[in-house]
Amino acid sequence: MSQPLAPTARPRLALPDSIVPGQIRWVYAVPIVGIHLLALMALVPWFFSWTGLILMLVGVHFYGQAINLCYHRLLTHRSAKVPKWLERTFVVIALCCMEDTPGKWVAMHRYHHKHSDHESDPHTPMVAFLWAHVGWLLVRNRSTHTLESYSKYAPDVLRDRFYMNLEKSHAWVLIYVAHAVLYFLVGFAIGAASGGLAVGLQFGASLLVWGVFLRTVVVWHITWSVNSLTHLFGYSNYETDDCSRNNWFVALLTVGEGWHNNHHHDPVSASNQHRWWEIDVTYYQIKLLERLGLAWDVVPPKHVRDRRRRQVKEQARSDRHDATQG
Repeated sequence: MSQPLAPTARPRLALPDSIVPGQIRWVYAVPIVGIHLLALMALVPWFFSWTGLILMLVGVHFYGQAINLCYHRLLTHRSAKVPKWLERTFVVIALCCMEDTPGKWVAMHRYHHKHSDHESDPHTPMVAFLWAHVGWLLVRNRSTHTLESYSKYAPDVLRDRFYMNLEKSHAWVLIYVAHAVLYFLVGFAIGAASGGLAVGLQFGASLLVWGVFLRTVVVWHITWSVNSLTHLFGYSNYETDDCSRNNWFVALLTVGEGWHNNHHHDPVSASNQHRWWEIDVTYYQIKLLERLGLAWDVVPPKHVRDRRRRQVKEQARSDRHDATQG
């Protein structure tokens, strides 16, 4: 494995030619702005509860991992296989992050890998930090926001009837709304049972604001930081045709996704941990699923795959030699 490389400078890029100036993607802009505004209610003391805070912290990992583990490693890069019922359960949990349908998410991420930090990259920070972090979501891109793009970059996902039905309906939005309502109703029932109607309203509202709205915003910014921060700051283990970096801070927030240079060097690998200190909790969770019999065909890092291929070739040569001697 090579020694870490110094980051290389790359000139700023203009917006892709496929961006349509002035055409706001209201279907994205409205919920992004709206949920950010709703999350600001966490600043009002009446909406606070310790239970809400705990649910927010636990929820960041629980719901966020459905994006990292399922949308990214299982669906986009096919780094492992799990039973369909488990995969779809992960997808339903991921939809509670309001990060779009699996088909669109996968297509966009594969498109990014093909054009990473070049002119056609839909969210390179070589344009600007805020563009990579959130701006690209708010405007129309003729190259990526099309049925042709989704069909080209995520045909394996869209062949699945379950995922295609999510594309054809608003069920994925209803899943988010339903889980938000459930948070409030459970909180209301617990609060009302212990202290009356007023307590129920306050406790239900606290779980909704902290456990849903604020948690959603936190997961968004953690996910978006992979697009922005890990292409600007950090170190590189490998020379890649982009500006991907290993960023320990993002790796901590995303439990392994921040080792981004390792990932761009070897996207199909289930593990982003190429050095002992590059802790990848998401990979450990995949290995736990494998131990439980719930995951298989887990793809190891490239250097492990290469070593295994060499061993197979050497064994084959040895077998041929033994056969000729016999």
